Amino acid sequence: MPQPSVLITGCSSGIGRALADAFKAGGYAVWATARKASDLAELQQAGFHAVALDVNDGEALQQLAERLGEEIGGLDVLINNAGYGAMGPLLDGGVDAMRQQFETNVFSIVGVTRAFFPLLRRSRGLVVNIGSVSSVLVTPFAGAYCASKAAVHALSDALRMELAPFAIEVMEVQPGAIASSFGASASQQAEALIREDSPWWPLREGIRARARASQDNPTPASDFAAHLFAAVQRDKRPRLLRLGNGSRALPLLAALLPRALLQRVLSKRFGLAKAL
Repeated sequence: MPQPSVLITGCSSGIGRALADAFKAGGYAVWATARKASDLAELQQAGFHAVALDVNDGEALQQLAERLGEEIGGLDVLINNAGYGAMGPLLDGGVDAMRQQFETNVFSIVGVTRAFFPLLRRSRGLVVNIGSVSSVLVTPFAGAYCASKAAVHALSDALRMELAPFAIEVMEVQPGAIASSFGASASQQAEALIREDSPWWPLREGIRARARASQDNPTPASDFAAHLFAAVQRDKRPRLLRLGNGSRALPLLAALLPRALLQRVLSKRFGLAKAL
């Protein structure tokens, strides 16, 4: 029986690296992508097929798809994991920040899946899109990120229906708080936007609190990866999988609380309860 294959984007650290480890331990040939040379060297040393890839580079995607087509013929699992969290007031970041957020978190899913569709079709494969509970519970100072993950949810539903005739499954995963470099990256994004000339300057501690919130009592990335791998191995795979601290409680909170009350709670939590 041929060795199953998986391509995982964004494997430099956190969820991506943990998934690469889990699938390798499970017997898969793992194609792990990253952008930095140092990260690629570590992945190569760990026994993965390390590939330099910018998920927004259409030409690079096509070249990699052709390479995998020649080397392994098909692709059993594609995990669209690459992404980041843009933090800060929507109007401070403006259209440019939102466009960058959607380029990586949303548009790349279409680009990557489109490039590897022939290989997935050949193997009757599985597409796994890493979303977020932020698609369900929208918070202030993370508007672009929440919107991008809501788009991932919609895209996953559409792709699931459109790929079904080709026997390709689609699973959406909505992580809660997972131990990773996401929080540090989100904090860097927030600090880049926090300026004294911003109308939201008096609320800067609320912005910082939102950037840190993704790392509140986080679930180890290895635990997250182990549960996701187990779900992929099931005969009947879930369409939506919620894993990690808060991944079930927060959507339930969003569903049960009246919208006005929920927004008052979140506004108070992140320092928006007082008029400026």
